[in-house]
Order: sequence, then C-alpha cells, then structure tokens
Amino acid sequence: MSYKTEQKVRVKVPASTANLGPGFDSLGMALNLYAWIDMAISDQTRIQLIGDQMSGIPTDKSNLIYKVAQMVFDKAGVSHPELEISMYSEIPLTRGLGSSASAIVGALAGANALIGNRFSTYELFQIASRLEKHPDNVGASLYGGIVVAFWDEVRAESIRIEPDHNLEVLVAIPAFQLSTEKARGVMPQHVTMKDAVFNLSHSSLLVAALSTGNLEMIRLAMKDRLHQPYRAALIPGMKTLLNECEDHGALGVALSGAGPTMLALVDARSEKKTELEMFLQDTLAKEGIEAQLLWLKPSQEGVTTTALQSGDESLLSLVENEVLA
Repeated sequence: MSYKTEQKVRVKVPASTANLGPGFDSLGMALNLYAWIDMAISDQTRIQLIGDQMSGIPTDKSNLIYKVAQMVFDKAGVSHPELEISMYSEIPLTRGLGSSASAIVGALAGANALIGNRFSTYELFQIASRLEKHPDNVGASLYGGIVVAFWDEVRAESIRIEPDHNLEVLVAIPAFQLSTEKARGVMPQHVTMKDAVFNLSHSSLLVAALSTGNLEMIRLAMKDRLHQPYRAALIPGMKTLLNECEDHGALGVALSGAGPTMLALVDARSEKKTELEMFLQDTLAKEGIEAQLLWLKPSQEGVTTTALQSGDESLLSLVENEVLA
C-alpha cells in the first residue's frame, strides 16, 4: 500500500478533563481549550515554543513531542530524525486539564499525518494509553466528546458519548501546579468493598445520565470515594466546593483530573451561573488561592490535522492574528 506523505502539518488538539468524580481513570471529556502543533520534516531539529507558559519545556530532542513523534516513525519503520516543531497551547500545564495528554495526542497525530496516516485512530489510542497509563484524557483528546474507556495494561477500549448540547463546564484553575505523581501518591493502595461498590454504582449512573441527557441525575451520580477525599488535603477549599457547589447552581462538581483545577458541570439554562462563579471564587479566595475562572463547552471534535504548504501562515501568525485577537 502506498501512503501520501506530507512535509508539514498543523495539529489542533483539545484539552480534556478526566474522572468526572467517580469515573477514576475511565471517564474523560474533551474541552474547547486547544493546543496547536506545527510539525515538519527538516534537515535540522528546531523546536519553537510560543507563549510564556511554555517556559521550562525542553527545546531539544528530549522534548516530549519530538520523542513521541520518533516512536511513531520507528513503529512505521521510517526514519525522520530531524523535525521542525512549533507549539502553542491554551491548556495550562500541570493543572488537571490534560496538558500532557494533549501533547502526546498531538505528537502522535502530527507524526502519523506526516507519513500518510499509516496508523488508525484506534492504533494511536493504544499507543497513547500505553504512554499515559490511563485512557481517559487521551481518549477524549483523540475522539472528542465524552469517552468511557479502560486500559488493562495490554489494550485500551472506549465508547464515545455525544455531550448534551445544554452541558456547560465552569473551571476554576488555581495559580499553582500539582503533579499527577503527587496527587496519586496520597491515594490508598486498598479501599473497602463498600467504597468500591459506591463508586461502581455512581460511575455507572453518571454514564447513564450523560448518555441519556438526564442532566438532573448528574447531581446524584457525580460522587466519589476513591480519590477525591484523599486529594482534598492538597487543595484548600476543595472539600467545601465538593459539598456545597450544587447549592449554588452546579449540576455536579469534581476535581479535574489530578487537579488542582476544580470543575463544575452546569445546565446552560441555569439562572445561577453568576452565583456559582462567585461561590467558587470566594471559597478559594478565603483559602488565599488565586484562581482563573473559565466557562467552557465540551469539544465535539477530537484531534485534527491539516497539511500545510510553504506559503501558509506560520503558527506564530495564527496565534497573534486569530487565537489571541
């Protein structure tokens, strides 16, 4: 089989939130915050990171995007050791909004597009899940919408759910980072049968609510005993938000991924959006935490790639003229 190769591609990949409360390592939702990656076969590796929040990320061949791209080439049996990569991301780093998953998915999709899409999206999902060790964030960024998935250390499988058009997401992004390793480190190695059954029943109910558009059921289903009670000590104010956000207009509230971002699902028709914003902001402010609030929507579309020609607009120009305009 012949493959149409490309010299340069542009990738757009959505952010994601994982767990949604009880769906630990199994539920993910794509959000309309994005990262863009331009990737081109070159005679010398050059990596450009656009924006202040990208500072500290390697710009040599230890860069994650470069390394993941090389994995794709190696798997395909081709050699492209030198790449030109540019990246801009709206997704805050190490905040629980899938920044590492978006980089992995973007790198996989970009490298795959350069070699004529030799691998299916399903095959990329397998690679991404193996790299992340859980499939929820990468599945959401790949497929868009809401993804229900498992990774059993051998393979990943998933089913995509179309988000209800009335579903909105309010995120509160604290001005501090929290590593996934630290957030996982506070969790117990063993849980009681009672807590396991609690989460199984609630995550099942949440999937049913999201699948059927029964938004009111979310407030009952979006409860967790596996990870959030243990992680609450890492995020001042989190316990209050988990217990009281629903009284101020949220359908349900959860820690986004490993945190520290807090996420509230909201019915777009709600008349209490301003009240919910104020409650989130005030609760964190009382703990001395500055936070950015963003209203988001589920991203219906997952990762996309576009072939670029030599005269096409640079990523820097795209960011300056369209994204930040």
